[in-house]
Amino acid sequence: MIPSVYRVCQRRVEYPGTFTLQLEAKNGRRHKPPMNFAPGQFNMLYAFGTGESAISFSGLGSEDGKLIHTIRAQGNVTRALERLQEGDTLGVRGPFGIGWPLDTAAGKDLLIIAGGLGLAPLRPVIYAARRERLTAREVRLFYGARRPSELLYREELAQWSAQLKLETSVDHGDGSWPGHIGVITDPLQAAQIDGANSVAFLCGPEIMMRFCIQVLVRKGVPESSIYLSMERNMKCAIGLCGHCQWGPNFICKDGPVFCYEDIRPWLQIRSL
Repeated sequence: MIPSVYRVCQRRVEYPGTFTLQLEAKNGRRHKPPMNFAPGQFNMLYAFGTGESAISFSGLGSEDGKLIHTIRAQGNVTRALERLQEGDTLGVRGPFGIGWPLDTAAGKDLLIIAGGLGLAPLRPVIYAARRERLTAREVRLFYGARRPSELLYREELAQWSAQLKLETSVDHGDGSWPGHIGVITDPLQAAQIDGANSVAFLCGPEIMMRFCIQVLVRKGVPESSIYLSMERNMKCAIGLCGHCQWGPNFICKDGPVFCYEDIRPWLQIRSL
């Protein structure tokens, strides 16, 4: 429950209001081992004097244990984190939660479906696939954003497109956008998918995930092979405070990654 002190060693603006921080233990690796985390887990990042917020891992900067978190400034804590500059410090608690079940993709096609900031928790999965730590038959990425200017990791997207099948879509295009304009369900619907031999990982706005799941089920992907990362108001990260209770589950402890088959009744209650 007590945060460790980390230092911002690199800061990058993805687009206005969304930024990526690379963090290292303030005392250096010599005094603190690198944090081990599973893709899909999260940390509690503490802005001194303001509070803390649950932020998913978006990767490791290198093998020296530097942490990467991509954050959207939309509340008091995340706006305080946005004001941090290189050399500033913050508190880190974690890792917490249940991550993506990478072993379920063995020998199957892995469909990674992300909307907006939802690409951040899936970024470590993509790197696991690139480093051949996944034994998936094929990896496909479907990524949607509001505008071309709001695509995350644009340089990395260009690299990924050469190594895996990539479909991008934006809600509102511009004169230079060469790709699909519309919702990400359109390219997902048009794709040839071997449903019975596919596993899907989804993260993004809840309404996007609902419609993508409908497409996947119609294409024959079993409900037991669909996993999604949920977001709720996580405060303690260990299932004690009750802020993130969702039906019988606590998002921080039982998730944030859930199998759709297990949570379908709760996901269908839109006001829950």
